Amino acid sequence: MNLILILIISFGGAILTYLAGKISSKLRDILAVIISSGLFFYISSLFGTHFETKLWLNFLGFPLLLRLNQLAWIFTLVISLIGALAVIFSLSYIRGKEKTDYYYLMILTVNAAMMAIVLAGDLITFFIFWEIMSWTTFLMICYKKGPALKAGMKYIVMSIFGSMAMLIGILTIYTAFDTVVISELITKFASASPGFTLFTMIMFFIGFGVKNAIVPFHTWLPYAHAEAPSPFSSILSGVLIKIGVYGFILVLYVMVGVYKSLQLSSWLTGIKYTLSIIAAFTIVIPTLIAILQDDAKKLLAWSTIGQAGYIFLGLAFGTSLGLAGGMLHFFNHAFFKALLFLVVGAVEFRTNGIRDLNSLGGLSKKMPFTFIAALIGVAGLIGIPITNGFVSKWLIYKTLIIEHSPFLAFAALFGTWGTILYCYKFLHSIFLGQLPEKLKSVKRSPVNMRIPFFVLSVGIILFGILPGIPLRVINEIIVSTGLERLNISLWGLVSDTGILNTLNIFIAIVITGLIASFIFKLARRSRYVDQDDNYAAGAYVPKDKYNFSVDFYAPFYRMFENYLKDFFDILYDKIARTTEYLCDNIRKIYNGYVGNYVMYILIFLGILVFVQLKWSVF
Repeated sequence: MNLILILIISFGGAILTYLAGKISSKLRDILAVIISSGLFFYISSLFGTHFETKLWLNFLGFPLLLRLNQLAWIFTLVISLIGALAVIFSLSYIRGKEKTDYYYLMILTVNAAMMAIVLAGDLITFFIFWEIMSWTTFLMICYKKGPALKAGMKYIVMSIFGSMAMLIGILTIYTAFDTVVISELITKFASASPGFTLFTMIMFFIGFGVKNAIVPFHTWLPYAHAEAPSPFSSILSGVLIKIGVYGFILVLYVMVGVYKSLQLSSWLTGIKYTLSIIAAFTIVIPTLIAILQDDAKKLLAWSTIGQAGYIFLGLAFGTSLGLAGGMLHFFNHAFFKALLFLVVGAVEFRTNGIRDLNSLGGLSKKMPFTFIAALIGVAGLIGIPITNGFVSKWLIYKTLIIEHSPFLAFAALFGTWGTILYCYKFLHSIFLGQLPEKLKSVKRSPVNMRIPFFVLSVGIILFGILPGIPLRVINEIIVSTGLERLNISLWGLVSDTGILNTLNIFIAIVITGLIASFIFKLARRSRYVDQDDNYAAGAYVPKDKYNFSVDFYAPFYRMFENYLKDFFDILYDKIARTTEYLCDNIRKIYNGYVGNYVMYILIFLGILVFVQLKWSVF
C-alpha cells in the first residue's frame, strides 16, 4: 500500500494542484510545495524497505506490479528531491507567466511518472509510465510555443523510435517466457540463448539510449534544454535523462545479470567494449561542442551529454567498482547539474531572459549567492576535491586503470580538460569581468530560489567529504546484483590498489587555505580601480566590450568549427527532409479526383492480368 500511496499522492497531487490554481494561485503554490516536499520526506522514510505489491490485478490480462528495493529507492529519492526543489524555485520563476496551472500540472506529472517507472515491478507497468513520462515531457518542452514546438517534435519523434524498440523487446520477452514480471525474468534469462539475450538487450538499449541522450541518440537534448523552462531543465538534466541509466542497470545488472551479459563479450563485438567505445565518444564529442556554445543552457545541455558518457563508462565494465562509480556519478550529477541549470534560471529571471554569454558579465557583485552556487556547481562538475564529482570520477578512473584501458582513461581525462574550459567560460562570462550598463539594476535572486541553491550546494560538499553516505546504499545494490561487496567507509573506500580518504584531502585543503590566506594578509592591500580602467594591448576597451567575455574561445572555434559539428543531427535532418519529400510526392497520387482513382484501379488490374498471363506461360 505504501507504493500505491506514492502514486496516489504524486498523480493525484498534480491534478489537485491544477484545480487549486483555478481557485487561488497562492493555494496552488502551497499545494505544489507541500505535495512535492512531502513525497521526498515520505520516500526518505522507506529506506531499507523491500516489498512488492499489486497495482492492478488484471490489465489486459497482465498484473501491474510495484516493487521497492535499494535500487528503486535511491532513484526515487533523487527524483523527488530534484522535483521538490524545482517546484520551490518555480514559485518566482513562473509567476506572472501564462498557463501557470498547466505548468505545475505537467511538472508534477513528469515527476510522478518517473517515480512510477523506477517502482515498476513488471515491464508493462514500466512501459505505461515510460510513455506518460515521454508525452508529458514533450508538453513541457513545448511550453513556450514558437521554436519550442520544433524542439518538442524532435524530442517526441526520437522518443517514439526508442519506445517502439523497447516495445519490441518487451513483446519478444513475453513471447519467449510468457511473463513480464521482473523478478521472474531474472531466472528465465539464466537459460536464454546468447542470440536472444543480445537482441532483447539491443532493443532496450536503443530505448534507454534515446532517453539518456547517448551518442548517436543525443540530438534532441540541446534544443529541448534551450526551449524548456529552466526549472524543468534542472529536472530534465538532473534526473529525467538518467531514467535511461536506471533502465540500463535494470536490464544489464538485474534482469539479464552482469555475468550473463559479459559472456556475450568477444574481443571486438562484446557488450563491454561496444558500450565503452560509445561512452568514450559521448564524453569527448559533446564536451568539445560545449566549449563553442554561447547560450548558457545549450552549453550545460552538451555538458550533460558528456557527463552521461562517464556514467555509462563506469557501468559498461560490469565490476563492483565500475558500478559504484557509474551510480555515484548519476547521484552526484543530479546535484551539480540541477544546481547549474537553476543558476541560469535565476540569471535569466533577473536579466529579463538573457542567456547569451556574450551579453552578460560582472554579476558576482549583483548576485553573490547565485555566484557562490555556480562556483560550487562548477567545482562538482569538474571534479575538484571535496566535491562529490571528485569521488565518482575517481572511482571511474580507478576502474579504467584496473581494467587496463589507457585509451578510455585518456578519453575520460580529455573530457575533464574540456569540462574545465567550458566551465571557466561559463563562470567568467556570467559572473566575472565588466558589468554591462544594461545590468546595473539587476537584483539578487529571490529567497525561494536561494533555498534550492543552498540545499544542492550543501549536498555537493557533504557528499564530497562524506561519500560513504550514498556509497553504502550503492554497495547494497552492488551485492544484490551478485558482485563483490566493496570496503566502504564514511570517508571513502579501501581496496587492494589504494585508499580513498576524503577526510585527509579535506584537512589538507583547509590547512593549505589557511596558509594561503595568511600569506595574502601579509601582502600589500589591493587597490580598487574603475571597471573601465583597463587596456588590451595598449588600446582602451570600450564599455560593454570587456575583452575576455566576448567570443571566449574564438581562435579555437576558427580552427575546429568545420570538424566540431553534430553530424548525427545533420544526418537525421537529411533523413527527415528526404522522407518529407517522398511523402509529399506520394500524396500527389491522392488528389481527390474519382476519375484518377478509377484509372489507378484499372492500371492495377492490368498489371495483375499481365502477371497472370506471364505466369501461365511458365
